[in-house]
Amino acid sequence: MNRYQKEYKNKLVTADEAVKAVQPGDWVAYSHFAMTPKVLDEALSRRKAELSDVKVRGVCAVHPLQVALTDPDQKHFIYNSGFFSGVERKLQDGGMAFHIPGLYQESPITMRSGQASKPQVTMLVTTPMDENGFFNLSVSNSYEHAAFERADTVIVEVNKNVPRCLGGDHENIHISEIDHIVEGNNEPLVEIPQHPASEIDKKIASLIVEEIEDGACLQLGIGGMPNTVGQMIGESDLKDLGVHSEMLCGAFVDLYEKGKITGAKKSIDRYKMTFTFALGDKRLYDFIHNNPACAIYPVNYTNSTETISKNDKQISINNAIEIDLYGQVCSETVGARQISGTGGQFDFTYGAVRSKGGKAFICLSSTKKLGDNTVSRIVPTLTPGNVVTVPRTVVQYVVTEYGKVNLKGKSTWQRTEMLINIAHPDYREDLVKEAERLKIWTRTNKLVL
Repeated sequence: MNRYQKEYKNKLVTADEAVKAVQPGDWVAYSHFAMTPKVLDEALSRRKAELSDVKVRGVCAVHPLQVALTDPDQKHFIYNSGFFSGVERKLQDGGMAFHIPGLYQESPITMRSGQASKPQVTMLVTTPMDENGFFNLSVSNSYEHAAFERADTVIVEVNKNVPRCLGGDHENIHISEIDHIVEGNNEPLVEIPQHPASEIDKKIASLIVEEIEDGACLQLGIGGMPNTVGQMIGESDLKDLGVHSEMLCGAFVDLYEKGKITGAKKSIDRYKMTFTFALGDKRLYDFIHNNPACAIYPVNYTNSTETISKNDKQISINNAIEIDLYGQVCSETVGARQISGTGGQFDFTYGAVRSKGGKAFICLSSTKKLGDNTVSRIVPTLTPGNVVTVPRTVVQYVVTEYGKVNLKGKSTWQRTEMLINIAHPDYREDLVKEAERLKIWTRTNKLVL
């Protein structure tokens, strides 16, 4: 038994013993996405009678959170998230979750500088320890490192069934930095299925793919639309593509195996698929495991607009909920209801725009269902309560099934004309009337009917 194994044995405790480190009034940081702790979360929830005013911070949790569900009145725990998943949206609807707004790229800096509330305890899911005493953070690097650097107590929940992700940077934590080790239930990572593409998705994707050149560097956001773009790239003649993306998803695996992704033309991290978290199915997780073609980094590297812009022909593809005639994009709320978060959408939109030959696409279907009604996603002004995810000064391409427009450098009346002409035809005349009321429509404007 070497010294690391001895240290491991000394630090090994049950989950119930480990969570005794949490005291009333503490902030507790959870690891993110598919790496959200489950055994530790359940153990912490069992202590609710002993605790009060404990604030838990997570990001995009993919399984039910017991600290919230067992304390719906928040007498003991208050759950907060930097990006809402479907799980967290349901908690929010029950008054059991709150959002932490922010630019994803700034999260490690905000944590280290003390602007974000210091976590007294950080809980991370990791791989088993290797022979050198390191535990790998697996498929979420994000800002976990910053969270455990700031914490007074660090607890890891070891899972034998998570992939080991190669760096990159800051992908490991050493046993000397850990206070308590808990061996979890070794459950497989939660899988996020890919939804089949609609005809609208396919039309929008086709408009984007024709803008992509050989040697481009790709970022695909969350959702069906970016995945559809990936599928269409796989059917195209494009070659020598690279990946610099906050999220690694299944579409990248398909493209790599088809020989579309080589990374040979990247300006930085050549031959590597650069990412900060992965979310998908078992095939994706198996692909990432010990794969030197993949490099996981903290989000202040992957999502830095400066880093993103260093790759020529950086392509950013993201979904939106609504856009107004001024070009303001909402991608995270419906009224006052938080749907997701800013995430990396601003980071990659701005980074791609600054890249030499780069292009940033905001995608949305022209309409959506609202109860029994169908409404336009292109609106005169953003719906009250909807927040601006990407400001009009940053937005470049906007794409619907009716076309694509580049808003960069365009005046308000030009933007208005462009956006109305890619709105659903049933709503164009009403949008013109509203534009006239807002005084952003001129007699020279042209409407395609």
